[in-house]
Amino acid sequence: MPVEILMPALSPTMEEGTLAKWMVKEGDTVASGDVIAEIETDKATMEVEAVDEGRVGKILVAEGTEGVLINTPIAIILEEGEDASAITEAAPMAIAVAPEVTRVAPIAVAAAAPAPTMQAAPGQAATGDRIMASPLAKRMAGLMKVNLTGLAGSGPGGRIVKRDVEAAAGKPAGSSGAKVIPLPGAGFPVQAPSGPDFSAYDPARYEQVPVDGMRKTVARRLTESKSTVPHFYLTIDCQIDNLLAARKDLNAKSPIGDVAYKISVNDFIILASAMALIKVPKANASWAGDSILLHSHADISIAVAVDGGLITPVIREAESKGLAEIANEMKDLAARARDRKLMPEEYQGGTFSISNLGMFGIREFSAVINPPQGAILAVGAGEQRPVVKDGVLGVATMMSVTLSCDHRVVDGALGAELLGVFKGYIEDPVTMLL
Repeated sequence: MPVEILMPALSPTMEEGTLAKWMVKEGDTVASGDVIAEIETDKATMEVEAVDEGRVGKILVAEGTEGVLINTPIAIILEEGEDASAITEAAPMAIAVAPEVTRVAPIAVAAAAPAPTMQAAPGQAATGDRIMASPLAKRMAGLMKVNLTGLAGSGPGGRIVKRDVEAAAGKPAGSSGAKVIPLPGAGFPVQAPSGPDFSAYDPARYEQVPVDGMRKTVARRLTESKSTVPHFYLTIDCQIDNLLAARKDLNAKSPIGDVAYKISVNDFIILASAMALIKVPKANASWAGDSILLHSHADISIAVAVDGGLITPVIREAESKGLAEIANEMKDLAARARDRKLMPEEYQGGTFSISNLGMFGIREFSAVINPPQGAILAVGAGEQRPVVKDGVLGVATMMSVTLSCDHRVVDGALGAELLGVFKGYIEDPVTMLL
């Protein structure tokens, strides 16, 4: 009789999840302990193992599907001797998904570190020199420092599975440090993701706010960035008195009506960044694994805070636009960003990002790179500070900016060169008109 594989509950509070990736395809043969899928929640991505052996008869939920409710059938395993006709003879199964589900592209999941290579002992359940153990068992063995050599497996054909590793480590089955949750109808347990223990908090003294799709995406992308991108930081101070004077003069000359403009300090920063990237083209780059993409235009992403997160509308080919055009375009993009009315092409595909917290009084900070971009500029507040020029103490309006660089793309000297050109434009803004 066909065996239903159900959407697992990976934590006590989980109601739905994303079927991030299938590790098998229809027609594949699976054995006990084989990883068949990866399920993502707002907390983690976890592997699901098969318990019974058989053949994948049908995949009911495509990878990348969000909002799949727990205990929903996601696949059918055919037992030995069964063919596809057994699926049609089975009772129809409804695929339950949460309201307003969206399909997303498959989520890239970092592969686990390979287990150390070990030689099989005589009589051991192995094929050649390969130890017959499930992927989860190998991972647990590495964490628990259990040598799989000579360990007898209790799975099909002597395969080493999770409970064998736990027994060898001196722990009772299911006590690996995280709660094991049985899956109704699926016949196999999965390990719930570990994390902070909130049991000490009184539920009457906090409000639990559900995480929406934007916050989940922000969390996933920034975690991926800090985990996989080698960040380093360069900070420079810019004197902006000339810029402030130029801004005041230009705004005073703004026409009336549809062509009116109001230029901000951030508009100067956008143009200065774009022109610096064109002048230092190797810094206008993205890491592509086995190559580096050098962009021919400076498409500047601007971080805009919205309810529940942030979004980065893009000023395309900013190096070729004037300050008034940038100001009006940025005003329109920011307004529609806050109303969640931007089209995907208006916030995707930037080559460089700017995050400005100066309006909040932040003097200096470091921003997280927005992959696959190679750098992001964090802009602090302009403030009067004591400065020494030609041996004379004075006061000037200074602005600190910090460049976060992907060291795979932008080296220290290259990042310093980019900041030097940027500083020149900011301190003498008339040069941006040449």
